[in-house]
Amino acid sequence: MSEQLKNLLILLGGIAVALIVIILLFSSKSRFRRILSVFLEETGETGNDVQRRVYPDGGREKAAAPEFVQKSTNEPIVVMATLVRKSDDRLRIIESTGQVRLEDEYYELIFVTRKGNKLKIECSAEAYDKIPFNQQGSLTYRRNTLVKFKYYEDTVLN
Repeated sequence: MSEQLKNLLILLGGIAVALIVIILLFSSKSRFRRILSVFLEETGETGNDVQRRVYPDGGREKAAAPEFVQKSTNEPIVVMATLVRKSDDRLRIIESTGQVRLEDEYYELIFVTRKGNKLKIECSAEAYDKIPFNQQGSLTYRRNTLVKFKYYEDTVLN
């Protein structure tokens, strides 16, 4: 074999080894890629994206996964979800005449999807009262506002 052919084979072998190393390091399940993604992710926070909680009874710190961020598109999104929490914020004003009125009403339903993500959905007072707890159904929402919740016994529109 000539000297040029040996150099060509060495060069091709080096390229093959480099490609194999690149494939192993940057495959989707690679440990290297997972470590690298921690540094390249843009979470809007500095440092770790794992939040620490300190409990009032003096318990140790425990790592908690960051909260799920909802999609916000103009198109309605439909998911299977279960209602786990209701919360409201109302300013109740009582006049000297005995008349009661509500201002700045805000009703929020918190659903858990089949994947375990929490969705915070705004709704009307009627929908807030009608949807029962722990009821699984088809949740349709646009941005963070309820469009409809359809479950076995009924359909609730916002």
